[in-house]
Amino acid sequence: MSFFPSSKVNSRARYQPNLVSLMTLCANNYFLLLKLQAEQTQLDQQRHFFINDHLAYAVTVNEVTRYTSLITFEQRVFEQKAFDQTDTKSSVLPHSFHPRMSIRLYHDARMAEVISSQDIRQVKPRYDYPNKHMHQQDEKQQINQFLNEWLHLCLEHGQVNVNLQSCQ
Repeated sequence: MSFFPSSKVNSRARYQPNLVSLMTLCANNYFLLLKLQAEQTQLDQQRHFFINDHLAYAVTVNEVTRYTSLITFEQRVFEQKAFDQTDTKSSVLPHSFHPRMSIRLYHDARMAEVISSQDIRQVKPRYDYPNKHMHQQDEKQQINQFLNEWLHLCLEHGQVNVNLQSCQ
């Protein structure tokens, strides 16, 4: 005897992406990225946002075409020394997780879409679950939402080194 009704256990509805939500998120990310880049849109240009002494984000322009751009957005963690209370030797804490995303900006549609992230070379709109790599069914939505949160963090708390030119 089962605790679950038999009709609900075996018949699971297949996940359908919410296209309106995803498109709205991608449009919002596009405008946030434009604001973040602040005219730094030429090939190989980089912009760094420093959140604190140990955390920064870098936006790099990798490709520029007439209608699209490809950028890389990655988190940079600076190594810090850890001191053992019983020993005076210092050691470097390993940091093995550096989030990194490739984002395609569609200038004609005014949308920004995460096309690769970490171990996912091409983010699909939907994954069957469970799957070999244990991606969530709505992985594309979640990765684009994560980008949105990064962008807000950089805009709200990031500091940028700006070169000032003197007016003479």
